[in-house]
Amino acid sequence: CNLKSVFSNEALLILGRVSRNMPSLSVPPPKCLQKPLVVPHHHMFGPGPSNVPPRILEAGANPVIGHMHPEIFEIMSDIKSGIQYMFQTQNKMTLAVSGTGHTAMECAIFNTVEPGDSVLAAVNGIWGERAAEMAERIGAKVNTIVAPPGGYLTNTDIEKALSKHRPALFFLAHGESSTGVLHPLDGIGQLCHKYNCLFLVDSVASIGGTPLYMDQQEIDILYTGSQKVLNAPPGTAPISFSERACQKVFNRRTKPVSFFLDLNWLANYWGCDDKPTRVYHHTGPVTAFYSLRESLAVLAEEGLENSWERHETVAEYFHAGLESMGLKLFVKEKQARLPTVTTIVAPYGYDWKEIMSYIMKTHNLEISGGLGPSVGLVLRVGLMGCNSSKANVDMVLAALRDALKHCHRSKV
Repeated sequence: CNLKSVFSNEALLILGRVSRNMPSLSVPPPKCLQKPLVVPHHHMFGPGPSNVPPRILEAGANPVIGHMHPEIFEIMSDIKSGIQYMFQTQNKMTLAVSGTGHTAMECAIFNTVEPGDSVLAAVNGIWGERAAEMAERIGAKVNTIVAPPGGYLTNTDIEKALSKHRPALFFLAHGESSTGVLHPLDGIGQLCHKYNCLFLVDSVASIGGTPLYMDQQEIDILYTGSQKVLNAPPGTAPISFSERACQKVFNRRTKPVSFFLDLNWLANYWGCDDKPTRVYHHTGPVTAFYSLRESLAVLAEEGLENSWERHETVAEYFHAGLESMGLKLFVKEKQARLPTVTTIVAPYGYDWKEIMSYIMKTHNLEISGGLGPSVGLVLRVGLMGCNSSKANVDMVLAALRDALKHCHRSKV
């Protein structure tokens, strides 16, 4: 616009004097931002994130609309229905938190736990440790029950701990991506309810890749992430609360420590509270919602049971290939092996970091080392969602053979 038409001559003189008296910028435009963005393509065969197929990428490129527009509420309703299908639940309190799986973990704990509450965490890898720390930070009395490395807890172990500690909440990672353990769930929900305890399950690495039935298995709070089997970009985290969990949440003595994760507000934003009007809480990541909706549509089109069967078949093919190479699996019991993330015992005499680096440099393929209690002990390979195929297994096996042939091996 023409400044003279907006300001008087006197005002323009004043503006000129002010601008001359302003100090020059001390931080120049960064040269790195004057170059075009370049992102390489890698085969994402670590424990996550997984590759995002073109269909889901294209969904995320749709035009941005307002986070309180009726069209976005319709998309959110679709997402809610997709999560209910994926979780196999009829829970009305079903939504997606704006953030990664850690955000959903905190949402679950911050809403159900108050200072002084007793919390029991099953530790069969890093995620039980993280849940215990989150609960401790908000003043809970935390106890842990620790599974053997590469193993899991029996229902007898769990009942003894429930009887001893009488927790308000019991946390368990269904798919422990740091150790590759698939923890059995049957009967645990019933045990928790016998001792008046809520059952919280982390399914970030397992959902969509192995059977899970939230309602039938009496799980009170279940959450996952968007970047594993769903093949969506990181940044949204599906979560669901049972009626029993909602009774605890909405009859608290104190407010949750986080405003952002307060279920009273989130329930309204997601249309879970039956109120006629939705009130602004935060700006939802609308393009991430597009991607999440599309990823749930892909899962629904394939069918949950078909997805479970495909992941199981591919995992068995992969495990047989590894054993034929003389490599050992970290999880000894077949039924306890997570079909989405496989943990391979780090080959004796090799530097696991060199193997990872060689495979990325030579084959453009990401695998990972251990995490938390499995650091230095394992290599982790994730084949999730669209990445779960026999062709990709063959690619990983060829890369591992090549690495073992060319990487340095000590004589000790």
